[in-house]
Amino acid sequence: MNDREPPGTIRHIPADVWNRAQATGQPIVVVIHDTDRPGIPWRRCLIPFAVAGAIALGAWGLVLALCALLDAATHAFTIIAGAAGPIGIGGLTLKLTRKH
Repeated sequence: MNDREPPGTIRHIPADVWNRAQATGQPIVVVIHDTDRPGIPWRRCLIPFAVAGAIALGAWGLVLALCALLDAATHAFTIIAGAAGPIGIGGLTLKLTRKH
């Protein structure tokens, strides 16, 4: 190892600072920012579940909206067919609803 390089794997100390510290005996303070947290990264684990839950709720919302639309359409068709009475075309008569 060269006297101009700091020991270990830290290689980003400027050469003039290192040389001045070696010449004067002054200590060098190296601050290493550690961004890794110990344990499970919950954000990375929970985001896919949140997206899947939102998709599932959206799909159920679409199914419920379609059911409500079809229900309203069948009620409207029943009311219109009941008010119109039997429909006849060319001698064929079709009775759309039964009266009880």
